Amino acid sequence: MEREWERLVGAVLHRDVRALSRLASRVEDRMPGWQQAMQALLPYTGAARVIGITGPPGSGKSTLTGRLAACLAGRGWDVAIVAVDPSSLHSGGALLGDRLRMAESDRGDVYVRSLASRGAGGGLSQATRDLVRILDAFGKTLILVETVGAGQDDLDVAHLADIVAVLCVPGLGDHVQAMKSGIMEIGDIFVVNKADVAGADQVAADIEQALGLRHSGSGPRPLVLRTAAARSLGIEELTDALTQRLAQREPERAARRLHQLEMETMELAMQRLRQALREHLACIRVRERYAQDGTTLLDPYELSDALFRAESKGPPVP
Repeated sequence: MEREWERLVGAVLHRDVRALSRLASRVEDRMPGWQQAMQALLPYTGAARVIGITGPPGSGKSTLTGRLAACLAGRGWDVAIVAVDPSSLHSGGALLGDRLRMAESDRGDVYVRSLASRGAGGGLSQATRDLVRILDAFGKTLILVETVGAGQDDLDVAHLADIVAVLCVPGLGDHVQAMKSGIMEIGDIFVVNKADVAGADQVAADIEQALGLRHSGSGPRPLVLRTAAARSLGIEELTDALTQRLAQREPERAARRLHQLEMETMELAMQRLRQALREHLACIRVRERYAQDGTTLLDPYELSDALFRAESKGPPVP
């Protein structure tokens, strides 16, 4: 098994697309050896730029991401798309809707892959970060990460991407309120998509007003652009703005990378702690004690205290 992982890693570093897909699937499924594979790839990462694309469902993220990828590829970037889809309730896998909508961008120069959100509250699972790292090691120079579009809580992309584009569209009622403060604060560029629909000018004006109230004056003020992705309108202008913002952020890359690694380390550690608590013998014993008496109300405060008391006396967390 170890040699098989080594062969896959080596093939990915030599830009074998089939190996890339196999490795991505095995890492996403957390097959034994996935962590060692990721550690082997780590020294070959750090060169790719990452652009996050987020916004409410129905804002046209998939169409815009596909058009944007084609435009960037035409300008010489080696582009990949990571499309985070809602998880299937039955299989836990991605529903693959984004993959279908981006079919025209899935050419030799644009690699597209969908994966499931896995119920991640902030919109991105650890597997998403792993896939971005695999694509980075493979040699992709620019990776577009399109989030599932959960709204206010869809904020993890800010810790993964170098810059973030936030999409919104006419017809959402109170546009700024619909996006909420959290997602308003992570955007480097706000894109009013479907700008050929009535109400687009008002959406743009509302966003400009909100940015005027929120912008602290440190760093460049977020831009507000208009596109109609289905008709390929405004894509060139958006591409110009994104590449300019990437260049402006270049001096910050080292500090941002360190911050991203710190955040990822914390997330991985929390995952291991949660797993250790689930598997700990004390947890099983506490659950069994309460299960024997169907009339006893489960007290989460007492349960958590019992778990940590037992943990402090038991073996160290693996």
